[in-house]
Amino acid sequence: MRLYEFGPTRSLRARWTLQELGVDFEPITVNLQKKEHHRPEFLKINPAGRIPVLVDGDIVVPESVAIVLYLGEKYPEKGLLPRDLRGRSQVLRWSLFAATELEQPLWRITRHRSLYPEADRSPADIALAGRDFREMAAVLEQHLQDRAFVVGDGVTVADFVTAYTLDWADVVDLLGDFPRCKAYMERMYARPKATLRIAEAFARLQS
Repeated sequence: MRLYEFGPTRSLRARWTLQELGVDFEPITVNLQKKEHHRPEFLKINPAGRIPVLVDGDIVVPESVAIVLYLGEKYPEKGLLPRDLRGRSQVLRWSLFAATELEQPLWRITRHRSLYPEADRSPADIALAGRDFREMAAVLEQHLQDRAFVVGDGVTVADFVTAYTLDWADVVDLLGDFPRCKAYMERMYARPKATLRIAEAFARLQS
């Protein structure tokens, strides 16, 4: 398997899953700063020009959540994706909750703070996105009461998706009102096979 990735991006979710599984893979850096994701050879792999992408033989899987779910399916004996329908439904639920309800406000904040041209940035939208995030983070905060993991009694791919998203929220200073979310995120990153935190991955790019 080959993982096309770049530093602190959502590639970390895919890499984390691969590391937890303990399977061999070839990491291939696609340098976004050098616009390598726009090169024709990469666009043949993912016409959307986005990373991460997992290539497993003749199977090509873009999108970080799709990748972690694919890997959970590929290695059922590892237990990162429950085999029972109820458990699987909850992994899907919380993975997609993180990728939509939590992540999308974070994307809006990031775009308006640093990615959009100066003239297109909107402080008002940053404030609205922060409000949207907090409303949904409160749902997760309640869910994590007396829970070590997002689903069930053991780690699943939903934890890697969620922990990365909460780390992103921590980078933009949105976890202060959510102590359970923050403690959960820190527990996940204390796992022996966890990836770098986002800030650490950024620091490596700059070193």
